Amino acid sequence: MTSTDGNPTATIPLASRTGRWIIAGTILGSGVAFLDGSVVNVALPAIGRDTGGGFAVLQWVLDAYLLTLSALLLLGGALGDRYGRRRVFQIGLVVFTLASLGCGLAPSGELLIVARLLQGVGGALLVPGSLALINSTIRSEDRGRAVGTWAGLTGVSSALGPFIGGWLVDAASWRWVFFINVPLAALALHVTARHVPETRSGRPGSPDLAGAATITLGLAGAIYALIELPARGWNPVTIAALVVGVAGLVAFPLLEHRGRNPILPLNLFASRQFTGANLTTFTVYAALSGALFLLSLQLQQTLGYSALRAGVATLPITVIMLLISGRMGALAQRTGPRLPMTIGPFGCAAGLALLTWAQPGSTYLTGVLPGVLVFGLGLSVTVAPLTSAVLASVTADRAGVASGVNNAISRLAGLVAVAVLPLVAGMTGPGDTVADGFGFAMLVSAGAFVLGGVLFWCTIGARRLAVEPMPLPGVQQACQDPCTCTDAHR
Repeated sequence: MTSTDGNPTATIPLASRTGRWIIAGTILGSGVAFLDGSVVNVALPAIGRDTGGGFAVLQWVLDAYLLTLSALLLLGGALGDRYGRRRVFQIGLVVFTLASLGCGLAPSGELLIVARLLQGVGGALLVPGSLALINSTIRSEDRGRAVGTWAGLTGVSSALGPFIGGWLVDAASWRWVFFINVPLAALALHVTARHVPETRSGRPGSPDLAGAATITLGLAGAIYALIELPARGWNPVTIAALVVGVAGLVAFPLLEHRGRNPILPLNLFASRQFTGANLTTFTVYAALSGALFLLSLQLQQTLGYSALRAGVATLPITVIMLLISGRMGALAQRTGPRLPMTIGPFGCAAGLALLTWAQPGSTYLTGVLPGVLVFGLGLSVTVAPLTSAVLASVTADRAGVASGVNNAISRLAGLVAVAVLPLVAGMTGPGDTVADGFGFAMLVSAGAFVLGGVLFWCTIGARRLAVEPMPLPGVQQACQDPCTCTDAHR
């Protein structure tokens, strides 16, 4: 069963056998990528001891993956829309799995970073396809709950990462945090091949390789400069990287504006709902990624936790998300996402403020658990409504690219946070430790969550989720709601 030019297969009930297989396949596939994104955090101290290198190497182990993932997610979504979302999803699974094997076998930090770059390429193909497959196959009345279930269970895979990674590091080796991807990806391939229908938008044209190359170079240069400048200073390499990065980031929107088939159609941002939801995504996921990166290091390097104990310390987040996230997706579809998406980030901010108590001399019950519980509650309220708001702001035939944009922004946020937050908190100088700036870094991340909640409240005014029409060049669009009319509609 294949659909093109529209969304004729989006009639599958979530409760049907096919609907359940679609959810299972997409959760397994994207869950592998999300699990890998968090499982590595708890393995970082062991990786650092085994491969050598300082704090910058640990940053690169995370940011190498996030670099190609965030830069190429836009291309991955567009490829899925044009050539088949299931096909591109499966190709991504294969690339991701082979790169995971390369990570586990890497004999040095440099080769591990190269393999992580390739992992990001695979993730860029499979992550946007998961949500696009749901949006293009599951009937509209079940879509909010489907997205909520997807967000909750893939979020659980991310939250389980530290626990699984800690157990693998202590029981075997850090290399097994990569080998574990192989059986999970194989199962995802089997499920999608047998039970998930193919869908595509049928849009003509070749992929925007120039745009993908430009944004990749831009991000690579900028992130290299941010990570290496504190250690290396202003030398010809860091200066050249910064110049290339700035040039690429400036050239990218100009290239997309003029391109025939851009990976980032700029008119998507004419939707107030789409723009607001993605601004919120950037601030929220920057706070989330930066905080979890430093929390794992603080627990092990400062408080002396083993890898497994550090993973267990954040396990309450998993339990809370498993219990609440699906219900939040259904609630947001009935009542609108504005209130939960304002309350949720404020709850996350409160949790991170409590985690400033995780200092030498504190116990788990007094220094860690209160913050983890409050943070888990806030995150559970946040994830599903935010995802639903993004997908509801575009038409079905643009689901792949919209999902790619949103996922790219969330990964870009993590990429920037891992590079910038330690610098802001004063952790990157010679002899600096995580403990030197951990409390301040948690407060900075808490402030970013608050900003995300405020942005969502100010930009998402509708009570119910609804698709906004995309203004066409040279065509006057009538405002449907004079209270929320913007210049883009006039």
